[in-house]
Amino acid sequence: MDTTGRHPSTAQAVRGLAYDHLPAHLQEVSKPFHDLGQQLLDRLPDDPELSAALRKLREAKDCAVLLAAISESDEGSR
Repeated sequence: MDTTGRHPSTAQAVRGLAYDHLPAHLQEVSKPFHDLGQQLLDRLPDDPELSAALRKLREAKDCAVLLAAISESDEGSR
C-alpha cells in the first residue's frame, strides 16, 4: 500500500496488512483484509479513528491467519 503523504500512525497501522510474505494458502486468508485496508485508505482522511480502524483490522487479520495456520497444522497431524 502506498502511504506517501499519510500520517505516520496511518502508515504504521497498514504495515501489518501486507500479505506477500505469507505462503499462498495464508495469502488467500490475508488478502481480503489488505484490500479492505486499501479501501479505507482511499476513502478516509488521516484521523485517530482511521488509525484505530486499521489497527483493529490488522488484529482481525492476525486472528484469521493464525487460525488458518493452526487448522492446517491440525489437519496435517491427523
